[in-house]
Amino acid sequence: MSDQAPADAVTMDKLVALCKRRGFVFPASEIYGGIGSTYDYGHYGVLLKQNVRDAWWQSMLRERDDIVALDSAIIQNPKVWEASGHLAGFTDPMVDCRTCKLRFRADHIDQCACGRKPSKTAGEGPDCDLTEARDFNLMFETTMGAVKEDGATVYLRPETAQGIFVNFKNVLQFARKRPPFGIAQTGKSFRNEITPGNFIFRTREFEQMEMEFFVPPAEADEWFEHWCTTRTDWYLKLGIRPSHLRLRVHEASELSHYSSATSDIEYLFPIGWSELEGIANRGDFDLSAHAEASGERLEWHDPQRDERYVPHVIEPAAGADRAMLAFLADAYDEEEVEGEIRTVLRLHPRLAPVKVAVLPLMRKDGQPERAREVFEDLRQRVNAEYDEGGSIGKRYRRQDEIGTPFAVTIDHQTMEDGTVTLRERDSLAQDRIAADQLADEIDSRLRREWHSPKLDAATG
Repeated sequence: MSDQAPADAVTMDKLVALCKRRGFVFPASEIYGGIGSTYDYGHYGVLLKQNVRDAWWQSMLRERDDIVALDSAIIQNPKVWEASGHLAGFTDPMVDCRTCKLRFRADHIDQCACGRKPSKTAGEGPDCDLTEARDFNLMFETTMGAVKEDGATVYLRPETAQGIFVNFKNVLQFARKRPPFGIAQTGKSFRNEITPGNFIFRTREFEQMEMEFFVPPAEADEWFEHWCTTRTDWYLKLGIRPSHLRLRVHEASELSHYSSATSDIEYLFPIGWSELEGIANRGDFDLSAHAEASGERLEWHDPQRDERYVPHVIEPAAGADRAMLAFLADAYDEEEVEGEIRTVLRLHPRLAPVKVAVLPLMRKDGQPERAREVFEDLRQRVNAEYDEGGSIGKRYRRQDEIGTPFAVTIDHQTMEDGTVTLRERDSLAQDRIAADQLADEIDSRLRREWHSPKLDAATG
């Protein structure tokens, strides 16, 4: 991993355009002008994000035996957020511009454009008139009850972690685990960000993938290092180029009050190096705070040593949306093929929304019917798509932009000898395969070790 990365074809504008054109992501409520930094996921976006989640769950559950799953409620008792410190301290510093009426996050002011003169940074324009910074709580507040005036004030969760901490005792009772062990969950969280932006990088509604790993206090440093390495390797195994990934250790001045160590896995997005995932040593702050507020013992009793202790917590916290954006950015590529620019998403086959497309060359001579038979056979094994609309070249290009690793073409020769053309997305190589061997061949190729062709391009 290095700070020096090769030049890339991708820009945020190109990525946003591709995502809308191919049905990955588009603005929410678009027919009404949209709503700030809120997005809807189309068919291929749903499939891609689901594959990201599945890969995360596999790394947490199916490849380990020391982590269990949880799905906690979005709306919790308000006392949860009081005990965790969110009600009092989950804030960002905010400033207003009296001239353009825009609001900015004070500690990110150097990244914000002036409302009247976008070429200038906020506060540097000739008419800028900024207020003093004040704290702004990021939690969304709502009311629970039939009548708003008589209802109880509750909050949409700003993170999934607290749902894990307040269920620590429940999990201990059924999971038959002892420290070190983890509790993992994915789910929606909500933050009323002052200056969201950069597409799905920072939004007010987002999906988290968090795991709290409970360890004996003396082992916390060792497990912190373990999870920094393990989580970095996860991105690399799914195709992220090492040149675009780095682990940044937080300085003492950056640490949260409860953290003794935090490191960010950063990715070189088109907007620059930014956090992709955070790994924090949270100590015993959360369990101790909830134990004090609730009166419940949230600790581990070691019967062999007859001792009790409050476990320390190592937290790898990732976002499904931001991870998806990183995979899309890293996969985006352009190359010249037969005098035309081909745009292609070189996604890891595990993440690709569609694994194989079945395409009849012609819409006659029985080819569509035979293609349908092949498609129905393949879809029993992998996520497949059938497409007969437009020229074969345009259909290939569409599948390239979706990131489909394989395309099967049914042609005249298929009708004669039962073979089909199998085309690879990355190399553009085409092989004739017997139709009755096709499913096994694709399954075999999907299981092969894969690395991004962009690595070869960078070193070649």
